Amino acid sequence: MKPNRDFEELQPPTFGLLLRRLRDTRGVSRERLAFNAGVSASYISHLEKGDRGHPTREVVDALVRYLDRIDPLSVVERRHLLDLAGLGVSEFPSIEQLRAEITDDMRRALDLHEPNLAAYVDTRWNVLACNASYAQAFPGLDRDVNILRWFLGNDLAREVMLEWEAEVRLTVHWLRGLIASSGDTAWSADFLAELGSFGLFRDIWDEGIAAYGRPSSIMHLKDNLTGRCRAIDVQLFSVFSAAYPTQIQIFLGIPTWCADPGIQLDPDHLRPDARGDQR
Repeated sequence: MKPNRDFEELQPPTFGLLLRRLRDTRGVSRERLAFNAGVSASYISHLEKGDRGHPTREVVDALVRYLDRIDPLSVVERRHLLDLAGLGVSEFPSIEQLRAEITDDMRRALDLHEPNLAAYVDTRWNVLACNASYAQAFPGLDRDVNILRWFLGNDLAREVMLEWEAEVRLTVHWLRGLIASSGDTAWSADFLAELGSFGLFRDIWDEGIAAYGRPSSIMHLKDNLTGRCRAIDVQLFSVFSAAYPTQIQIFLGIPTWCADPGIQLDPDHLRPDARGDQR
């Protein structure tokens, strides 16, 4: 894909922007929401504009209770709103810091998983280390490092990912949820600026949907040696790290040949619905 750069600066998700979207979709005025949540209309206005710090848990709960009375929030919307309120996890370590935690024994363990696909990745889907089967299945990803950078900027991704656009859409939705759950959106600014050079990323980002996982564990790849379809059963496990607990995961992909070599894939296979719930 060719980057498109002539666009305004992308903005990370904020509590105020999401609150306004939830309020607008329910046809609720600031005054009405404020009255029922026990706060002032000017306070709601300041929250939506980002002029105030993070609201307290009590205020968020009151806002959610009233919005739920009008139209219940989905599980994803509720989590996304709480994350953006600053109730998420701490900031992320750098890729270099995480790679320093991958020991020689851990690298040898990747080879023991052959011929299954195995890699250590962080929660932002940066590849920290991988085995040969993983590198072969996702050509160039170990060099591009990040899955979204590979999806959008490496032509090989289109060739091997048989549900390329659906996987891109799911991963962009996942990125929105990840930024919120970090509790600190500042780290995402440079990454969004890089990805914002791609028109497809901007289009999907503008959907405003968050995701927190895959609706299906199966990923379909074209084997770049035989050209046949392979169904990869994807599993993720947290890896203990005393320095960075919960930040390192091991990706394990168990491949089988697709039953039908000419498989026709459902384009909605990985598509979340419009409110961010997973099918």
